[in-house]
This record gives sequence, structure tokens and C-alpha cells, in this order.
Amino acid sequence: MGIENLAEKAQILIRSRLCSPNFIFKPLSDSSDSNYSKLKFIISSSIMEACNNSILLLGPRGSGKVAVLELVLSDLLEEYPDTITVIRLNGLLHSEDNSALKEIARQLCMEHHLLFSKMASFDDNSQFMIAMLRECGLAHKTVIFALDEFDLFAQGKQRLLYSLLDAMQTVTSQAVVVGVSCRLDADQLLEKRVRSRFSHRKLLFLPPSKEDVQRLLEHILSLPMDSSLACDYAAEFNEKLQSILADKRFKEIISNYLNSNSTTNHLLRFLFIAISNMELKSGFLSLENFKAALSSIQRQPKQECIKDCSILELYILVCMKRLEVREQNSYNFSSVMKEYKSVHDSFPTSDYYAQNVCLRAFEHLLQRELICFTDNRGHSQSIEFRQVKLVVSYAELQEGLKSYRSCPAILLKLIDR
Repeated sequence: MGIENLAEKAQILIRSRLCSPNFIFKPLSDSSDSNYSKLKFIISSSIMEACNNSILLLGPRGSGKVAVLELVLSDLLEEYPDTITVIRLNGLLHSEDNSALKEIARQLCMEHHLLFSKMASFDDNSQFMIAMLRECGLAHKTVIFALDEFDLFAQGKQRLLYSLLDAMQTVTSQAVVVGVSCRLDADQLLEKRVRSRFSHRKLLFLPPSKEDVQRLLEHILSLPMDSSLACDYAAEFNEKLQSILADKRFKEIISNYLNSNSTTNHLLRFLFIAISNMELKSGFLSLENFKAALSSIQRQPKQECIKDCSILELYILVCMKRLEVREQNSYNFSSVMKEYKSVHDSFPTSDYYAQNVCLRAFEHLLQRELICFTDNRGHSQSIEFRQVKLVVSYAELQEGLKSYRSCPAILLKLIDR
């Protein structure tokens, strides 16, 4: 088999791993101190001891809350196939109490092969849920409620949460409520009557540590030696990968990326782009693949817009930046034109245009939202006299000028002053 075919197979394998939360989070579940182990212990203890429980999984979006929960549930369904019923709700779909209870009733009916009534009222569905919890408890079966976007259920009258947690206060019921939210204060949104029935257990999902990132990289990117890929190729691929992971330049790339996007989900997105950039002819990953992924993922839309500006528009942007550097935060088109004339007088060039041409360029920058008016109260004023400001940062403007193919050297000098 040729090197390109082997590389293509390796690429497909790694990309499939990146799309499989179960594969990704498995190595992080080995530690007894991991959120996976803690969550599994809490739920399995509730199942074994036939007791009710509630817990919140809190952390930023993309930190793996839902992925870890699904991993725990899939493992528990294998261990206790006949004693668990999982009910899944999402606050984006079911935050309204009537629709939430109707969905609970529908899933319970489907699980226990019962006839579901679409016409049932809120009270009917509430009584049905309470009755099913009692029956499941008597049959030593645990109902696990997974509530994604939990904070959205805490809006309004919170009748669903109250009904659910209140039903769990009875001796016969056997249920676990797992709430998932990106709001760290999700439990503080609960009403007093609901909060008093909540167990206040919380698991916090933090960005992965450097050690976790290293383990993830090796786990995801290393090729298995017992696969359909040639052993020699897999061994050489893994050897080159280890040299990349140990390279200081690679560690800087990962560090730079994680400083701006530290969640596991963003890291996986970065790796997917790097793997997609792998050169099939060479057959192996290279440091350049990760550099290209970093530049691709950190691309700034405003910086891209600067590349499409005319030379005159660049002059206007630089003049506005010079005014702001001098702490002249209140200025208009007339002020910019004075600065433009001052620059041309100091550095005479052929890039000097009449005021009416500059006004059209100025209007074009407004349309592209590289600059904007400071307020909307001056509609009756002419554009030349309305206060404006830059929307692009100094770094974006500087990088945009550097990447501009035919940028006049004088502009680079002016922006660095």
C-alpha cells in the first residue's frame, strides 16, 4: 500500500476519533479524581442504595459536561440494563413547563411501552410522572433525568423543577436529577421552595491542565499498532508525532491557542484543522500543519477586511489611529482630513487625494464597519461633522497593514510611531 493511501487512512481514523466524545474523554476517566469518576460514583451509589439524588454539572461551553454525562450514562446502562430509565430534556426545547412535562410523559410511555396521550393536561402529566416514579421505585428501578441548559428551566414559575424534586421526597420514588449548565450560579436561580429540595451537589468542569492536554494529544493522534495500517508506518508516524509534541515551538503554539480558547471542544476543533492540513504525499504530520491551523483559527474578520481596502482607506484608518494615540478621542471627518494633510506635508507622496474622493472612501469604511459613529443622535448633521471612532484594534490594523501586498512603507512607519 502506498504512503498516500496509508496517510489517508490515518487521517480518516484520527478525524473519526475527534468526532467521538466517548473516545476523547475515556483517558480522562481513569483517575479517581476526575469528574467522570465522581459523577459515576454519585449516580451508581443512588442506584445501589435505592435513594434519590440531584447534582449540577457546571462549566463553560465546550468543557465536556454533556460528553462526560453521556459517557457515564452509557457505562451505567451497560452495567444496569434493566434498572435504569434515562429521560433527556433540553432547556432550549422544553423550558416551558407544559412542554417539559409532556416530553417526560412521552419518554416514560415509550420506555415502558404505554400509550401516550398528546391531549393530556399539565396536571395529568404531573400525576402520571409521580405515579411512574412510585412504580419504578417499587420495582427497584431508577429514573435518571438529564436536564441540559438547566438554567433555562429555572425561569418562570419553576413548576417542573418543583414537581420533580417534590416527587423525589417520597420514600417510594427512586430518581436522580442531573442538571447541566454553563452558568456557575445556576443553583442561585432556584426559588426557595425548589432550592430546599435540591441536594446542592456540584461538579465544576475546568479547562484541561497541561498534563491532560498532553495525554489527550497522545491519545487522539497516536496510531494503534494493531490496526489495518502497516506496523512500520504506524511506528514511524508515532515516532514523528512524539518529536513534534516534545518540540518547544509546538508547545508555544498550543499554549498560545489555549490562552484564548482553553476548552476541550476548542482544542478538538484546532486538532481537526491540523489533521485536515496533513500532507498526504509526505504521509506524516508536521509542525507546519499545526502552525497553519493556528493562523486559520485565529483569523480576525476585521483584519481580513483591511486587506480589501484601498490605499486611501488605509491612510484614513492610520490617521484616525494617530488621532486616538494622541488621546483625541472625539474627532470627525474634518479632523481626519487635517491629520491626512499633516501626514502628506511631512512625507510628500503621490498618494494624495481631493477631499470629495476622501469622503467617498470614508463612507466606504463606514459601510464596511471598520469605523462607526460614536452615537446615533446626529442624523441631521452632515457626515463630515459627526463624531466617529475606529472599530479595529491597534493589533488588527498593524497586522492588516503588514499583510497588505502593496502597502506604502510610510504607513507602516506611521503606525509604529
